[in-house]
Amino acid sequence: MLPRKINLVAAADQKIQKVFDPHIAGDVNDSQAKVAKFGKTFDWHAHENEDEAFLVLRGKIAIDFRDGPVELGEGDFIVVPRGVEHRPRSLTEEPVVLMFEPATTLNTGNARSDLTVTELKRL
Repeated sequence: MLPRKINLVAAADQKIQKVFDPHIAGDVNDSQAKVAKFGKTFDWHAHENEDEAFLVLRGKIAIDFRDGPVELGEGDFIVVPRGVEHRPRSLTEEPVVLMFEPATTLNTGNARSDLTVTELKRL
């Protein structure tokens, strides 16, 4: 059986109905590629044991750090090291972002809120 090809932006538009609701695009060993649409502001949080990578596929986002924000546009990539407190947010209407992280990573890290997603859907 051939691997399944996915257009991540089209799949996000078709299947992701709300912001900050990550969906699994694929499994890579013990990690996952996850896609989400970002909204106005997420929770401040950190991932104590996992690095987290972000690649903007459409639109613009900012990732706030306690020392200041970093803005990312389409094609921009950043790795947030484990233990670093951060807060993602959109700068355009529902940007689409690819995240790469261990499969066990909780989207809100060490913070629990209404935005915490414990059971992810697949694209």
